[in-house]
Amino acid sequence: PPNNRDPLPSEVDQCEPYLQHQISLIKPQLIVALGRVAGKTLLKQDLPLKAMRGKMYHYEEIPLIVTYHPAALLRNSGFKVPTWKDFQWIQSILDGKTNIG
Repeated sequence: PPNNRDPLPSEVDQCEPYLQHQISLIKPQLIVALGRVAGKTLLKQDLPLKAMRGKMYHYEEIPLIVTYHPAALLRNSGFKVPTWKDFQWIQSILDGKTNIG
């Protein structure tokens, strides 16, 4: 959206069916939601990003992890280490080294 604003609920509603269709076609092993807006949209919960990070969720039975949006890393270099740890966790899941239960 313009000026880096959060999408309006009507904009999310308009795009979500397309996203759901893409997920059903791709059948990913894991979904990584980049940022608060993506996380809250997929989880249907309005939580702060801090509360969503570091936990395994499921979106229609597909494991889901929420981490920082790339733009947040540009604004705050302090997010780089936690994001790197998130992606190490993601890689260990994809490599089968971490049980996703």
